[in-house]
This record gives sequence, C-alpha cells and structure tokens, in this order.
Amino acid sequence: MKLISWNVNGLRACVKKGFLDYFNETNADIFCVQEIKLQQGQIDLNLEGYEQYWNYASKKGYSGTAVFTKHTPITVRYGLGEYDEHPEGRIITLEFDDFFLVNVYSPNAQRDLARLSHRLEWEDDLYCHILMLEQQKPVILCGDLNVAHKPIDIRNAKANKGNSGFTIEEREKLSRLIEAGFVDSLRYFQPDTEGLYTWWSYMRTVRERNIGWRIDYFIVSEKIIESVEKSITEPSIMGSDHCPILLELNETKI
Repeated sequence: MKLISWNVNGLRACVKKGFLDYFNETNADIFCVQEIKLQQGQIDLNLEGYEQYWNYASKKGYSGTAVFTKHTPITVRYGLGEYDEHPEGRIITLEFDDFFLVNVYSPNAQRDLARLSHRLEWEDDLYCHILMLEQQKPVILCGDLNVAHKPIDIRNAKANKGNSGFTIEEREKLSRLIEAGFVDSLRYFQPDTEGLYTWWSYMRTVRERNIGWRIDYFIVSEKIIESVEKSITEPSIMGSDHCPILLELNETKI
C-alpha cells in the first residue's frame, strides 16, 4: 500500500503546476494534502477510482485538508475527538481495517510566536486524539506538523533555535509522541542522513542550495513499524514550497 502526503500550499495553484501529473504517476492508494486554501465548489477534481474527503477552513483561502483514497474508510472524522473545535480544517481521521490514518496540518506559531500558546494547546489535543485511537488499532499520522524535530532536520539549526517551528516547546511535543510509542518512519530508515528536507523558503536559490526544513512526516505506531517498507522525501517534485513524502506498507505484516 502506497501513501503520499503533500502540503500543496494552495491546491488550485498546485494543479496549475503539475499536481495531477504527479498524482496520476504515483498511483497512490491514499493521497493526503494539506493547506488546500479553498472552499467547497472552488475546484472540480476528476480523480477516477478515488473517494474524496475534504475539511475546509471557515476562513476563505486558508488552511484546510483533504484525503483521496482508493479504499473506502470504515469511518471518517473531521476535527479532534467527538466534536470539531478547530474551524481551520486542519485534521481528517479515516479508519481502515488495520489502522487509523490521521491527516494533519498543524498551526504555525508565527514568526513572533504570537500563536505559540494556541499551537501548544493544539498539540495537547492532537496527542490525546492519537492516543485514544491507538487504544483501538494502530495509527498512521501524516502531514505538515510545522516543526523540525531535531537539528538534523533543519539546515541552520543554531541560527533558528527558538524560532517558530524550532522552539523547544514545539519540539518537545513531538518528542512526547515518539516516547509514547510512535516512530518517525523516515528516521527509522535513515537516522543520520542530513539534507532530507521537505520545505524551502521561496527566496531565490534557497531550494536549489537545499537550505530547508523537514516539517512533513509519516509517524506510525511502533507496533506496525515492521510493516513499513519505505519512507522517503521527494524533493525533485515541484509545485509547492513543500515536497511530497511517501510511505509504503506491507499490509500482510500489519
């Protein structure tokens, strides 16, 4: 089973830059996108063979997530827990036979850290949500988590220490999840490889010089890590300031 996650930074714009070519070429079983930046009725995607699930933000042109899947989910939830207290369309949870898939676009703490407290509250809610799901069956968390976990995940760690996306508080929230029995799938295969970034500033030549951050993840329950056969970044794929990430599962081992 092949899963893709991609922060498209505006799905309509990304479609104009080749999104569908990549989508059709990868032929993923489940394709998750974040930061769609649109409302219902603003795009008509003909994705033959896929069911589409959308979580739009209340604010126009902002945030939002979607999942395109060949496999019909057992249940679909929008928001966190039993009710949606997050009108920014940041999370979709799909239940399948063998696992829950949680597609997430985490809030940015902002350059001046004005939303850091909101971000940390979000992290606590997400943590509780994932642990609740984990009690029922394994979880695959994917998406733009808006944090570089360790210095290896960011090109200029010293210069960015304490900045949005690399604060101690945000990093500790991700560490807490890992310590609770989850695995950063890419680091499972490549624990010491530098330069595996998923986001680059639009400033000139930054992406060409690979001055980036790794803020997009597939994080899986420890109990199914043995079923993960591949977890990679795809930095050659353009169309957004993020690149797609890919996870392959051997379902017979789950």
